[in-house]
Amino acid sequence: MSRKILCVLHQVHSTTGQVGVALRQLGHQVHIIRPLVGQRIPRQVDRFDGLIVFGGPMSANDDHLQGIRTELYLIERWMHRDRPIWGICLGAQLMTRVLGAVVYKHPNEQVEVGWYPIDPVGRGKRILTPLTHVYQWHREGFELPSGASRLAYGVVGGLFREQAYLVGQNALATQFHPEMQPKMMNRWLMRAGHMLELSGSMNINNHRCGITRYYLKQSGWLKRTLDRWVSFKLLSA
Repeated sequence: MSRKILCVLHQVHSTTGQVGVALRQLGHQVHIIRPLVGQRIPRQVDRFDGLIVFGGPMSANDDHLQGIRTELYLIERWMHRDRPIWGICLGAQLMTRVLGAVVYKHPNEQVEVGWYPIDPVGRGKRILTPLTHVYQWHREGFELPSGASRLAYGVVGGLFREQAYLVGQNALATQFHPEMQPKMMNRWLMRAGHMLELSGSMNINNHRCGITRYYLKQSGWLKRTLDRWVSFKLLSA
């Protein structure tokens, strides 16, 4: 059954990456909006079956940005409808704020940029299998909201403890970027390569070698998980 998925992006040049590819391969329709560049949220959001909020360079705490306030309101409305929602990086942090938990910068100004191992726990052992390493690109992290089920810890030096959680059966939050594609990674490295100089970031070899070691596993996992997510079957994974 074809479903309509509303995808929230945050910059003019941003794309849905591998998420959009997988959704279309599964037969679903992808509708893109960019509230932070002035695009309005569709009035009839009820016509969409799922919502995915992607990442971006801004902070989930940037309440001075109208687009951030708009997205917080959209996420809150959506979660009351009990329909599938997936927050990716910034999207996960916005979900976290809606659920009443804190989004924060690392106290030592460290970041996660590159491929990092994760440690699935509880339901995450089913939902996140076979992921061992995931692609990260963020300065901020989040605390686990009350009532959420932790799916994974970060395991490198404890820079950002919370990496994924689930609320109910269909509200998924991932700190990492499953939408990443090789071309997307190269674009990020070109436009924001200075991030590799920050404390906690992985070197360029980690980025390049991770494509060979982990990308196909991550993209295969993504397609299977999107199929289960949109069908309310995450917990039967």
